[in-house]
Amino acid sequence: MSEEKPRLSAQELLDRLEPALSLRRRVRAVATLVAGVAGALFVIGLWASEPGPLPGRTQLAFGLFTAFCLGWACYGGWLLTRRVPLFATDRVVAGWLALAASAVTTTLLVVVAVQRGEGLGVALGAGGPVVAVALALTIRAHVRRAALLRRRRELSGDEP
Repeated sequence: MSEEKPRLSAQELLDRLEPALSLRRRVRAVATLVAGVAGALFVIGLWASEPGPLPGRTQLAFGLFTAFCLGWACYGGWLLTRRVPLFATDRVVAGWLALAASAVTTTLLVVVAVQRGEGLGVALGAGGPVVAVALALTIRAHVRRAALLRRRRELSGDEP
């Protein structure tokens, strides 16, 4: 015995096949893309305008900051080209990107503060909350994705 499924009109089917980003999400994706590109250009400009050779750790820091900015720019461009809503896996990817960038940046701030012998509290005070927020958002994204996967298994009857 077969179940009857409701028939969709051609337009409804096309609307489901080609979901567009809402205006709010497009603006966020564009802001991510622009901020990433602007940040990368700013860091590269600072790096290139140094009057003399920089120490290796400073070169590494400039390179990492540039890579993080380009990562956000790629993520924003990817969201715009996909033209679909942000899914649970996308939120997990964004969370890990934010967590990695904030953790490395905070670590670099702490290392510089320790080497100078001052400002450790400021470095931790500036970087710690950013890392905490990124960690909380990453955990929330993982929990939400796990709940959605669990619900999908329940609905499809693939329960172990």
